[in-house]
Amino acid sequence: MRTTRLLVTAVTAFAAVLVPVAAEAGGAGQVKIASGLNSPRGLAFAPDGGLYVAEAGTGGAGPCAPGPEGGLVCFGTSGSIMRITDQGQKRVVTGLPSLAAPDGSNAVGPSDVSFQGTGNMYATLGLGGNPTTVRPQLPPAGQQLGWLLRNGKPVTDISGYEVKANPDGGEVDTNPNSVAALPGGEAVADAGGNDLLWVAANGKISTIATFPDRLVDAPPFLGLPPGTKIPMQSVPTSVVRGPDGAFYVGELTGFPFPKGAARVYRVVPGHAPQIYAEGFTNIIDIGFDHGKLYVLEIAHNGLLGADTDPSGALLRVDRHGSPEIVSQSLTLPGGLALKDGKAYVSDCGACPGPAGSVVRIRL
Repeated sequence: MRTTRLLVTAVTAFAAVLVPVAAEAGGAGQVKIASGLNSPRGLAFAPDGGLYVAEAGTGGAGPCAPGPEGGLVCFGTSGSIMRITDQGQKRVVTGLPSLAAPDGSNAVGPSDVSFQGTGNMYATLGLGGNPTTVRPQLPPAGQQLGWLLRNGKPVTDISGYEVKANPDGGEVDTNPNSVAALPGGEAVADAGGNDLLWVAANGKISTIATFPDRLVDAPPFLGLPPGTKIPMQSVPTSVVRGPDGAFYVGELTGFPFPKGAARVYRVVPGHAPQIYAEGFTNIIDIGFDHGKLYVLEIAHNGLLGADTDPSGALLRVDRHGSPEIVSQSLTLPGGLALKDGKAYVSDCGACPGPAGSVVRIRL
C-alpha cells in the first residue's frame, strides 16, 4: 500500500488553539506573524517582498467519497494562496480545489508555491491517489488536482505524467507536493510517485530521479514474526536548489514512518541520488540559509503517534552532517521559507478549520 497523503488519519482528532497574531508562539525567538489559515503548507517570498503561503483548504460540502488512505473525504473549493506582509494578510488566489475530512483536517489541495521572476508564481496542487479513479468522482474544478499552476491557472498535468510514465514502476499514485521554480523550468517533487520531475518551459515533463523503497523492521502491532522486514517508500515531499546548483530532496518516508529514517538526498541530473544527510523523522520541507541546510519535520516523534504527540521540529544540519534542533515549539508544520537569518514556518498544516498560522523563528 502506498502512503501518499501527508498524514495518517489519526491526526484528524487533533485540534489546535490559536493565539493572537504577533504573540509569543513557543519561546524566545519564535513569534506568530499570521493566523486563521486553512491547512497552510509550502511558502515562499516573492520579488515584491511578500510572503506567499499555499493553503490546502478545508474541503467542502462534497461530493464525498472514501479517501485514498481510508476515511471519508469531501470536495470543495476552499484552497487558496495567501500573501503576508507587515501590513497584514490577504488571500490573493481563492477557489482552488480541496479534499479534506468532514472536519476540514488532513486536506489535499494547494501544497507549495515558488517564484521565478516578477509575475511568475507557480504552485502545486496535491492529489493523493490514482488520477484515473480520483478525478472522475469530482466536479470540473476538481480536475485541477495534481496540476502545476502558474498565477493561479493550471498549466501542466503532473499527475497525468504519473499515469503515462509511472517513473518508479510501482502502483500508479501521485501527489505533487513541492515546486522549485527556476530559469528554464520547474522542479517538482511528487510524493506519491516517489520521483523528482522537471517541467520545461514548453510544458514537457521529464524524470530527473526516482527514490527507491527500503526494507525496514515491521512494527510489532502488525503481528509478524520477529525480524520481519517490510518495504518502506521514500515519499519525497520537498525540493530546493542548493548553493552548489544541485537539487536537494527531503523525504517523509512511508509506512511505518520509523523515527530517524528520513533522509535528504543530493540530486544531480543524470546521476543517481546521493544521501546528503540522514537521521530525520518525517521531513515535510527543507531549505538553505547562508549555506546551511535546515530541515522541517512534520512529526518529530513519528506520524504513527501524531494523534497524541503532534509536535514537529525545525533542525539545522551542522558542519559534521548531524542534525541539531532549532525549535520543537511547532504543531504538525507544513512548510518552510528562509530569509535574512530567520525561518518562516507554516504551523498546524493539517489541523481542522482555520487553525493554521505562520511563525517566524530567529536562527
